[in-house]
Amino acid sequence: MNRVKFMKGALASGAAFFAAPFFVAAPSKHVESTYDKLREKIGFNHVPNNEIKTMNTVLHKANTRGSADHGWLKVNHTFSFANYHNPERMHFGVLRVFNDDSIAGGKGFNTHPHDNMEIITIPLEGDLEHKDSMGNGAIIKNGDVQVMSAGTGITHSEFNANKDKAVKVLQIWLFPSQKNVTPRYDQLSLSSIETKNSFYQLLSPNKNDQGVWIHQNAWFSIGNFDTDKKLDYKLKSKSNGVYAFIIEGQAKIGKQLIDKRDGFGIWNTDKLNISASKGSKILLMEVPMTIS
Repeated sequence: MNRVKFMKGALASGAAFFAAPFFVAAPSKHVESTYDKLREKIGFNHVPNNEIKTMNTVLHKANTRGSADHGWLKVNHTFSFANYHNPERMHFGVLRVFNDDSIAGGKGFNTHPHDNMEIITIPLEGDLEHKDSMGNGAIIKNGDVQVMSAGTGITHSEFNANKDKAVKVLQIWLFPSQKNVTPRYDQLSLSSIETKNSFYQLLSPNKNDQGVWIHQNAWFSIGNFDTDKKLDYKLKSKSNGVYAFIIEGQAKIGKQLIDKRDGFGIWNTDKLNISASKGSKILLMEVPMTIS
């Protein structure tokens, strides 16, 4: 498994960047916890009901997401985030944030803090430059996956590494299985593990498994299909659900047709029957449905 070699270096100051930050650290000594801020806002939607013995589903069409255009940043929020609040769209189990971002050339997020959150970044187009308080500096490209366990606390910045084109990324945050772990960073090129016309694992809770790992009982798989394909996905844990996101193309899960940028959550089942259409790219996120 080949990991990207990180460039070590000091963090640049916020004044060195040209874009206004989307998140700004308060000048006061107290900084609100990422975990506490998001944990207090969760609702009771999409959690297990022990009285229900059949499969449950929820469909989030692409055009129902919370959208914002900040000029340099265009974003679609699947779940309530920033200025978008929908009490029926708070989370799917431990999956709390799923943002579909487009960042203009040379722009990005100035240095800002996180704690007690598992943060996954998947670039879809372009290159994203990352620097953090652990000394990591790297360019994350289309075909890579990046993870950060914020744990006891980190600061980082993210900027479009190119001046002439947008970078498009999926930003995904999960509540961790344990709080106050030592912060860590990892990044992997998926080309070393990719398989065509099938789902392959890119993230798990196990250090020795394929892909990157996080502090949560979650498994992410992705599939690129250049032909129509029918296949099954078997869940790793009975207490988990799966949130499927159609990055490109179209697919059917069970009897539900899902289009580009739609999200579809399934729980109270142990297997998914998936029909992927030619040209589709699908992300499956298997996550615990109970927030501990």
